[in-house]
Amino acid sequence: MATENKPEVWLRGPLPEIPPLLQPAAHALLQAQEEVNALMNDFPDKLLWEKPANMASVGFHLQHLRGVLDRLLTYAENKVLTEEQLDYLQAEGKPAAEITTTELLTAFNKEIEKALHQFKHTNEISLTEYRAVGRGKLPSTQIGLLFHAAEHTMRHLGQLLVTVQVIKSLMKS
Repeated sequence: MATENKPEVWLRGPLPEIPPLLQPAAHALLQAQEEVNALMNDFPDKLLWEKPANMASVGFHLQHLRGVLDRLLTYAENKVLTEEQLDYLQAEGKPAAEITTTELLTAFNKEIEKALHQFKHTNEISLTEYRAVGRGKLPSTQIGLLFHAAEHTMRHLGQLLVTVQVIKSLMKS
């Protein structure tokens, strides 16, 4: 979906300072950012934790978009998760009345900025280097993690889009 009569991000040309092999992942993250922010414009905070048809809530998707991106970027840097990251993972999807849509969007947007910064400072030579994922130290590569970060973000954007549309249609009923 293009925003403001612009073509999709990937059709706007290369992003400055992003290595060529990471352009598609960076484009996907920026596309997701635009679409999430447009979709969530004026979304009522009181509906963040609604689970229509027992689907994951909007609040979960917004928390998870930020959290999974943070975790995958950590693994891509060949680091292990901190206690703070593990605590955040445990809290994803748990209703928190004090959290607002704006706060969740701000956190997601900051994570996108962090990802793009990391992409800019990634040496393409290291993209095929082994990276361990999770407590099980499952094998991946740096490029695999960075592309999965983009793919997983787009996957949850799709789920978020459906959930928001269902909630809006139920509000009209």
